[in-house]
Amino acid sequence: MTLLRALFIYFLIGLSPVLPSFLSSPVCGSPKVPGRIVGGENAVDGGWPWQIAVNYNGRFICGGSLISEQWVMSAAHCFGNSLDYYSISLGMYQLGGSNPHGVTIGVKEIIIHPLYIATGEKGDITLAKLSNPVNFTDYIQPICIPASTVTFPTGLDCWVTGWGTRSSGGSLPNPNTLQDVMTPLIDYVQCNQMYVEGYSMSYYTTIIQEEEICSGYLEGGKDSCQGDSGGPLVCEVNGTWIQAGIVSWGEGCALAGYPGVYTLVPAYESWIKTYIPEIIFTNVSIPPPLTTDLRGSDQKGWCRRKI
Repeated sequence: MTLLRALFIYFLIGLSPVLPSFLSSPVCGSPKVPGRIVGGENAVDGGWPWQIAVNYNGRFICGGSLISEQWVMSAAHCFGNSLDYYSISLGMYQLGGSNPHGVTIGVKEIIIHPLYIATGEKGDITLAKLSNPVNFTDYIQPICIPASTVTFPTGLDCWVTGWGTRSSGGSLPNPNTLQDVMTPLIDYVQCNQMYVEGYSMSYYTTIIQEEEICSGYLEGGKDSCQGDSGGPLVCEVNGTWIQAGIVSWGEGCALAGYPGVYTLVPAYESWIKTYIPEIIFTNVSIPPPLTTDLRGSDQKGWCRRKI
């Protein structure tokens, strides 16, 4: 079973909540810069203003998302406990290129979920506190975090973004432009069945955890890849963007029968609230899509997944 996206790092080292008027925070999940590209191409600069880059010793290793003025969220397998080596870049578009809207801030605190042991298990989520609060701009905005009661239905088209490789085992391009791709969600039960069949294992084997969600097409072709770990999987609900998942792991990149696996964000509401009690969680009912066709019509798009 290939769960070793984390080796990439080791080799390198509804509706949005209504905020009270007296708070300086903008409404989450509402990009000021419109536009996105279908099919896995270059993102629009500023189109995903919550996207952040995690750097280790000055080198990009993972993605993540801004969830408040001073907190970002990423995958547990992206982090260790060496605060001095980590920094967070926000408002970025091209890594290695010109980023007039970008800023880089140090990390004050790293909180790795206590259940995390290895990639593919529970708890692949980390909160990192910035050394200083960030100033929100049109290019730096927070994403909405769903309450534990929010259910993301199979077939819902959502988006994953990142600066990872374009193919399994590939190298990062330079300049590395932020990419986005749309794929439909797959619940953990159906996703587990796909992986069990792919690995020729017992039907009763648990590979995909209840605290995970998958996204992708049956035939593959569009996915996240090495270097995208920790990045956001977001869904638009009534005009507001909500983060459903965190890029975690998967078998290869964009392989048929092996959709990308993501940490299910609403499963960790109580844990997040323990450390960031001021965050307002979005509680919204998401109706299932009219169709749940996971076959896709164009499988020549972006191939990306996890570190």
